[in-house]
Amino acid sequence: MVTVDTTPLKEWFESLPKNKDFEKLQRFNKVLFTDPEPQVGQTPKEIIWTKNKAKLYRYQPNKVKTNKVPILMIYALINKPYILDLYPGNSFIEYLTDRGHDVYLLDWGTAGFEDRHMKLEDYIVDYIPRAVKKVLKQSGAKEITMFGYCMGGTMTAIFTALYQKKLPIRNVVLLTSPIDFEDAGLYTNWLDKRYFKLDNIVETFGNVPFEFIDFGNKLLNPLSNTVGVYVNVASNIENEEKILNWKLMQKWLNDGVPFPGEAYRQWIREFYQENKLINDELEVRGERVLLSNITANLLNIVATRDNIVLPQQIEPLNDKVSSKNKTLHVVNAGHVSVITGKRAVAENYPFIEQWITENSK
Repeated sequence: MVTVDTTPLKEWFESLPKNKDFEKLQRFNKVLFTDPEPQVGQTPKEIIWTKNKAKLYRYQPNKVKTNKVPILMIYALINKPYILDLYPGNSFIEYLTDRGHDVYLLDWGTAGFEDRHMKLEDYIVDYIPRAVKKVLKQSGAKEITMFGYCMGGTMTAIFTALYQKKLPIRNVVLLTSPIDFEDAGLYTNWLDKRYFKLDNIVETFGNVPFEFIDFGNKLLNPLSNTVGVYVNVASNIENEEKILNWKLMQKWLNDGVPFPGEAYRQWIREFYQENKLINDELEVRGERVLLSNITANLLNIVATRDNIVLPQQIEPLNDKVSSKNKTLHVVNAGHVSVITGKRAVAENYPFIEQWITENSK
C-alpha cells in the first residue's frame, strides 16, 4: 500500500499569512468539505396512504385548516419533491399551511429495478386518482386543487383532462410544466430520434440513472453549472444566508432518483420526439387525452429564465383548455428559482396563494 506524506502540504498551509484572505480560504474549504448538510423538508407531515414506493403526505395535520379546498401537489419522476419544502422560511408548503391551506404531496419515492416497466400512464391512472380520493376523504372536502410542478405538471394536466368529469377538480395550478414540445430548445436537437438511441438506453439501464439526466441538464449551461458553482460560493463566502441557500440547492440538485425505464421511453418518444399531447394524439390506456376537456380554473406559470422548460412549451395550454377562468402568469425566474429563494418567497408565493384562495371560495 502506497502512503503519501502530507506533512509538507500541511506545513505550507499553516505557514500562509493569517489575514482576511486566508480566513476566506479556510471558510471556503469548510463549506465544501466539512460543513454538515442542511436539514431539508422540515415542515411536519404524516403519511396517509402508500402504494408501492409512493407515499401521500399531509402537512401540518394539527394546524387549523381555514381554506375549504385542499391542495394536492404532484412532482416529477426525477429529483425529490422536497424542493417544495426546502427549508423553514424558504418552503412553499410551509407558506401555504401557515395560511390555513390543507396541503398534500404525492411523493413517488425511489424506483427500484423492479419498477423499470412502470409507464407514465401507470402513475397517472393508478396512483393520482386514488391519491385524490384519499385527500377528499381525509379532508372532508367536496373539491380539490391540483398543483403540478415541471413534469409533474404535465402529468397533472393529462390526469385532469382524463378525470375532469369523474372527480371534483376545482383548480389546477401548473408551475413551469411543458405541454408543447415542438421547440424544446437544445433538447429538441439532442433527443432527435435520428440520433438519440432511446431504446438502447432504456434496455441498457433498465431505470435511467439520475446522473445521466442531470448531465444533460448541466450541458444547457455548462460553464455556469460547473466552474460557476464554485465561483458563486467563493464570491459569497461571507454571506451566511447565501451560503445556506447554496448548500440547500447543491443538496437537492445532487439528490436525484432514477427514472423508471418505460416511463422514460414514453416521456422522450411520445412527448419530445412525437409531441403528441398538444396535438391531441396522446392515448392513455386506449383513451385519447384531450386538453380541451379541462374546465377547471387554471393558473399556468411561466418562468422567463427557465432553460429546462421554455416559455413556448407552456403558453399553448391556455388556448387548448375550455376553462372560463384561466390565467397565464409570467415571472422573471429560472426553473428552480421560481419556487425557492428570496424573490420567490416575496413575490411568487403570495401570488399563487392568493389565486388559490380567491378561486376556492
